[in-house]
Amino acid sequence: MEADEFTAVLGAVRDLVRKDVVPREEEIEQRDEIPADLRRKAADMGLFGWALPPEYGGLGLSMSEDVRLAFELGWTTPAFRSMFGTNNGIAGQVLVGFGTEEQRAKWLPRLASGETVASFALTEAEAGSDPGGMTATARREGGDYVINGTKRFITNAPIAELFVVFARTDPTASGTSGISALLVESGTPGLTVGPRDHKMGQAGAWTAEVFFDDVRVAASALVGGKEEEGFHAAMASLARGRLHIAAICVGLAERALEEMVSYAANARQGGHPIGDHQLVQAHLAESKAECAAGRALVLDAAAKYDSGEDTKVGPSCAKLFCSEMVGRVTDRAVQVHGGAGYIRGVTAERLYRDARLFRIYEGTSEVQKLVIARQLLKAAR
Repeated sequence: MEADEFTAVLGAVRDLVRKDVVPREEEIEQRDEIPADLRRKAADMGLFGWALPPEYGGLGLSMSEDVRLAFELGWTTPAFRSMFGTNNGIAGQVLVGFGTEEQRAKWLPRLASGETVASFALTEAEAGSDPGGMTATARREGGDYVINGTKRFITNAPIAELFVVFARTDPTASGTSGISALLVESGTPGLTVGPRDHKMGQAGAWTAEVFFDDVRVAASALVGGKEEEGFHAAMASLARGRLHIAAICVGLAERALEEMVSYAANARQGGHPIGDHQLVQAHLAESKAECAAGRALVLDAAAKYDSGEDTKVGPSCAKLFCSEMVGRVTDRAVQVHGGAGYIRGVTAERLYRDARLFRIYEGTSEVQKLVIARQLLKAAR
């Protein structure tokens, strides 16, 4: 995208987030859903397809552009981004990178327009950060695959029209071998979505269990037309997603910093603004430094991702640092607010709860450490 075009997109998204979404954050929190009119505005702006190729109706943003967009989206409730994040990220990128031309032509325009919402069905009760424990199966029967198993914590499952499902097509394989990806449409007999999960934070971002009981799909639903490419497809998609999430964390941390600076400048104790106290100032200074460090790390990692120099260590470093950083910053925001920061309806309290999930999904902090260390040791050997 041309620089001036991207600047216009960024400005429009910034306005949407701050003028339309932020004033309705409490409504989203209370109703646990994104209002339909906000979904339409996001779709009209192209947000369901910012990372999808232009030939399929997307905006085709580079990783460097993606993260700058994410800084803006991170300013508000994470549920807003979550509504269209999977279309652009882990589900959409599986199709972009590994789908057949027929699969891309059928689904990517629908994902980019917002007509279809996709879910990435990888996680299971015993296969979270390590997919090696996956028990879902897809056995070949003539010209079909029959899928059985249960997935959990699946984002957008209650509203998804397309599930990118990971299952073992080789029953003799173990670990990360023998895993394939298949496309399953909602309404397929045997596919059932459980009730929405009641989470600590991120209200409005729906997750649920998904059950597959002899779900039959045609062989053409096999992503890429090849078996046993599922694990590779999932990890490749997650790498980009981790960098995007890191940028979201930066945006959320910057929002929390603004909230605590405003409170420190205006709240008074003993006749003086609490910001006059040096220990309060320390919270502000540490948070500003960490936000700046996170932003710089994300931009550097994105540039190296685009150039192909680093598509593994950089995203994991950014995800690790920024997801931990936003936890520290939102914790300080609560501390600066004092008792008020522990009260529902106060923005700092909600941001604190929302931030906690970032250290868990799309690869826990512990998994990021393993990815980073193993790549360093691999290079040394």
